Amino acid sequence: MTDKDTLKDRIIEQLKTVYDPEISVNIYDLGLIYRLDIDQQANVECDMTLTTPGCPVAHTFPGQVETKIKAVEGVNDARVNLVWDPPWTQDSMTMEVKLELGML
Repeated sequence: MTDKDTLKDRIIEQLKTVYDPEISVNIYDLGLIYRLDIDQQANVECDMTLTTPGCPVAHTFPGQVETKIKAVEGVNDARVNLVWDPPWTQDSMTMEVKLELGML
């Protein structure tokens, strides 16, 4: 495993501590993180979405996620982009989350 892989694993663990305010599930397992790229200087680029465009935290949530990523040891800088394409669907959730929410 490379240092980049280790850093990505630590970032994912950090993202799993961030919960969607409307559904008490972490944003990673909920499928809100679409892309997580790390360059050679440990700068992180993340694309995320929300469950709905009308989400009440749409203006603040990406900044909170960016702060969480920046807090991971080894991360130099981070940028979180809020994207709507493709739209989030329940298919984005892990099986564990679907079971937890009684969807299976």
